[in-house]
Amino acid sequence: MTTTVAVIGLGIMGGPMAANLIKAGHRVVGYNRSPEPVRRLQDAGGHGAGSVAEAVRVADVVITMLPDSPDVEAVALGQDGTGADGIYANARPGTLHIDASTIRPDVARRLAEAGRERGVRVLDAPVSGGEPGAVEGTLSIMVGGDAADVEAARPVLEAVGRTIVHVGPHGSGQTVKAANQLIVAGNIALVAEAVVFLEAHGVNTAAAVEVLAGGLAGSTVLDRKGHTMLARDFTPGFRVELHDKDLGILTAAAREAGVVIPLGALVAQLMASLKARGDGGLDHSALLTLVEQLSGRSAGPPS
Repeated sequence: MTTTVAVIGLGIMGGPMAANLIKAGHRVVGYNRSPEPVRRLQDAGGHGAGSVAEAVRVADVVITMLPDSPDVEAVALGQDGTGADGIYANARPGTLHIDASTIRPDVARRLAEAGRERGVRVLDAPVSGGEPGAVEGTLSIMVGGDAADVEAARPVLEAVGRTIVHVGPHGSGQTVKAANQLIVAGNIALVAEAVVFLEAHGVNTAAAVEVLAGGLAGSTVLDRKGHTMLARDFTPGFRVELHDKDLGILTAAAREAGVVIPLGALVAQLMASLKARGDGGLDHSALLTLVEQLSGRSAGPPS
């Protein structure tokens, strides 16, 4: 049976995810604040909607892929003061709302309760893998919510991801995603430091990255970001400003739990500094330029 999926947010991640849902045979209805991503979806065989309400009224499953907690709350609960234009006021009872955004765990829990009151089943299902994973349909998806709802959502999630794991109750997916962002940011910072270190010693850096990737130092971050760092190609796959937001979620959640994350706190400050410098729109691998600057090996941020 064909599932109708409404995708709200057709950006760097949401657009490719919607395209993969179409390839998997689902009927996809998309909404985005700017029109060009909707046109791309239609060109790929999807259907456009003029509003959130229009998109979700016909949907069996709603996927949101939005920048931050306030964006998801506004779309789910409505922006007009009455809630009438939101997902939960317009979705049919039993609809699954899969929030693939990265937001605060407490907001994910609050949305789950609000959805339950309106008969909507809510899952927090943030993803990891960046734009390449979204395009290739190989995302890692960490899902929080009721087990039965996770199984109901699995055929849709399998169209966009390769690793799909139920990690616990509502909010757990966002907690695991915060840990993911900690590890990724730390890896990026260390790869950046390694590149600056190698270049300072005049080493063949391309060869060095190749051999490092084959040993214990190897990682997905090194594979995907090492050579783009060497090329100083900071075309955004995941923007600095978004990683800065995610690390803010992490540090707040760690403080709430009484957990000390000294390395995480440091890399969060470095990412915040990069954003404050005006580089929030670059790929997060642009952390390399900050390490260069701190080492006195660069005239400043990229032009």
